[in-house]
Amino acid sequence: MKPMLLAFLATAVLAVLADFALDRAGFSVQEVTAGPAVRLD
Repeated sequence: MKPMLLAFLATAVLAVLADFALDRAGFSVQEVTAGPAVRLD
């Protein structure tokens, strides 16, 4: 049971870190799907 809970925790941590890293790198949903006439502030 303990290894499964550790795997769930590791998956959640990796998901949060990946979301943060992609957002900082400029791959947010808003920046990827916005056209050239859209100003994102």
